[in-house]
Amino acid sequence: MHGGLVASWPHAAITSEIVMQSLVSHWCRFGLPHYAQFDNDPVFHGPHIHPDTLGRVTRLCLSLHVTPVFAPPRETGFQAGIESYNGRWQAKVWNRFRFDSRTDLRTQSGKFVTANRRRHAVRQEAAPERRPFPEEWTLDLPVIPKGTIVYLRRTDDQGRISLLGRTFPVDPHWPHRLVRAEFHLEQHCIRC
Repeated sequence: MHGGLVASWPHAAITSEIVMQSLVSHWCRFGLPHYAQFDNDPVFHGPHIHPDTLGRVTRLCLSLHVTPVFAPPRETGFQAGIESYNGRWQAKVWNRFRFDSRTDLRTQSGKFVTANRRRHAVRQEAAPERRPFPEEWTLDLPVIPKGTIVYLRRTDDQGRISLLGRTFPVDPHWPHRLVRAEFHLEQHCIRC
């Protein structure tokens, strides 16, 4: 993936509000990416209790013309970069040190993030230029979102994928294949 400008924000509990504040702060500092990759935690994706529901983090991204990309659940390999990063963070920060306070944890996490960015500097420099964060932007959650959401999913044994609380047929001849599902909101269609 282009850039890979990772960040970690340790908190006692992660809520969509904390994620949104952290993303806005990060993007104000570094600029807006063309896309942002997330895992499938409901904090990022939105609640799974109602079909076709988009969460607040997804709506935040779309309001800033950032394409949210959701990694496939329970996958390894290149498509699971988020899980790989989380595993490295846990091994190098969480499991390696004892912390007396959240401040100590955030300090050590910051060192890890800085080292990770340094390690991937060439990749970040080769990434597309980021756009400036808009000065007059505000998030209006009731506005119907526009743009595209990308879901990386593995088909089941009948060639179907699950997303947005629904199951969609892709191709019965494609069992257990990794597919890219693009949900184009304005066109009301999903292309795989």
